Amino acid sequence: MKFDYDVIIIGGGHAGCEAAAAAARYGANSLLITHKKSTIGEMSCNPAFGGLGKSHLVREVDALDGVIGIASDEAAIQYRVLNQRKGPAVRAPRVQADRKIYKKAMQRILSQYKNLTVLENECIGLLIDEGACCGVQTLNSDEKIYAKAVVITTGTFLNGLIHIGKKTYPAGRVGDKPSLHLSDVFQKFGFQLGRLKTGTPPRLDGRTIDWASLEEQQPDKEPIYMSYLTDCIQQEQISCFITRTNDKTHNIIMSNLDNAPLYSGQIESTGPRYCPSIEDKVVRFGERNGHQIFLEPEGLDSHTVYPNGISTSIDEKIQEIMVRSIKGLENVKIERPGYAIEYDYIDPRELKLTLETKKIRNLFLAGQINGTTGYEEASAQGLIAGVNAAINCVGKQEFILDRSDAYIGVMIDDLVTKGVTEPYRMFTSRAEYRLSLRIDNADQRLTQKGIDLGIVKKNRESSFNAKLCAIHNAMSLVTNLTITPNRAKQYGLKINQDGKKRSVLDLISYPNINLTDLYPIWPELSRIDKSVSAQIESNAIYSKYLERQRLEIVSFKKDESLVIPVDIDFNDVKGLSNEARDRVSKMKPGTVGQLSRMEGIDPSTVLKILSYIKAHRKISEMSA
Repeated sequence: MKFDYDVIIIGGGHAGCEAAAAAARYGANSLLITHKKSTIGEMSCNPAFGGLGKSHLVREVDALDGVIGIASDEAAIQYRVLNQRKGPAVRAPRVQADRKIYKKAMQRILSQYKNLTVLENECIGLLIDEGACCGVQTLNSDEKIYAKAVVITTGTFLNGLIHIGKKTYPAGRVGDKPSLHLSDVFQKFGFQLGRLKTGTPPRLDGRTIDWASLEEQQPDKEPIYMSYLTDCIQQEQISCFITRTNDKTHNIIMSNLDNAPLYSGQIESTGPRYCPSIEDKVVRFGERNGHQIFLEPEGLDSHTVYPNGISTSIDEKIQEIMVRSIKGLENVKIERPGYAIEYDYIDPRELKLTLETKKIRNLFLAGQINGTTGYEEASAQGLIAGVNAAINCVGKQEFILDRSDAYIGVMIDDLVTKGVTEPYRMFTSRAEYRLSLRIDNADQRLTQKGIDLGIVKKNRESSFNAKLCAIHNAMSLVTNLTITPNRAKQYGLKINQDGKKRSVLDLISYPNINLTDLYPIWPELSRIDKSVSAQIESNAIYSKYLERQRLEIVSFKKDESLVIPVDIDFNDVKGLSNEARDRVSKMKPGTVGQLSRMEGIDPSTVLKILSYIKAHRKISEMSA
């Protein structure tokens, strides 16, 4: 068979962009198919990146030379760190982004890959040969395009249906038609499909907002960038503003629930629990007298404002009354009403850890089609799917990140072992090893893996090696500089007067001592780069726990990585319940770690299967 491309990527959203870039970086001749070239990199919902758990994903994608971090820094019009008062492991940088600049940056970055072609078309079918995907069929000209691997990243476009009050119409998002053919294709091949829902708030005309009456939220003076390669602010920094709903707002909503698709029975699918609509908030948390709304400008040359916190699909006329009941918005003009969108997704338990489907070889899925929500989650999946699709073309070792490597590994493992009952969102609480999976060390965890794999360009490799050298030198300095308790007391440092010398590293492990506090004693410490000093302080703070976690990870990997033979017949494993046997036979977990985290699988089931594998391995070794 003659192939037109190595990898075809369907969809130009965040997952598609990252998949296309990753495949191209690996060296694959790649084709990105999208409905409109002009909407590549479009931010469908909120104009922001990062936040709790999500910023970890952005940094990890960036550490593997992905594009979301660089593009979001280029478009950033406000930097803020969430959880600033908490420990470094759960601090979360977030950027407010200019929509136009971000999209322009993403399109420019993709255009620089010489082995990546963009085609404006629609995929309506998959070409399958002997259980493997070998290309796609397009709508325009009914063309067949052959490739060694295909990545599907349809976002909310898969049978997308928009709801505004009692009005519904097919769409992938406002202004874009849905993908109406691929769901039938997936059903034809026996994939388990489900239906999920997400939503967006109305867009407001900022010229009609009473800004003077609202609480201002200024940008951070010392920003934390999304990409390790960013070294300066690239756009003007602006403020966001905060207001709140009130009893009047809540009464309007409660009086009109029959005009809210989520409560009228019009929408039956499940939405994101941690990003509920304002109708959901008012019904579920009726005791509260108000809910915060963050008024976020969508761009430097735009007057459109995104009211983060009032996602809604209630009737359009009711939306206007509701919004105008809120302080500062009494005379606001709605530019576009909020809406909910229902869409099809594939049960992610249909996937391997590489995001290749179990039913069809060389077919990969990434993004909201796997039941996730958010730009960051989509981008991370896109990178993994894109690079593994490219790897498949040359038959090399697949690229998998486990739960101790990265939040990306946590997310994908959660998806393929547990599945989803609501749109999946990343949180730091999902990671067992979050003390070592921090935003400040994502490059040290992952960039060398990317270099070894061949997906990290020379400029990032040089920057990374320079940083490693700086960290090594700084660690040597803070380890060798010491002080006696008596002299430390003279500088106002409160430590035990036990006569034992303390190094700088020892001192900054105390919660009340920062590296800057030690500049008067050792001025040379002030010459350490800020990103390096932040890294050293984090390591010092968690030093007592990191060694314990390192040993836990070693133990985890020992059992986690034990492979379950692909040809195992679970009917031969004695003592399994019928339910457990059915679950594992259907899911076919790849490792004991995956098996242990499957829904409905108890420790006794794991032990029985583990004993069976070891016994048969021992027999095989004896007969060899």
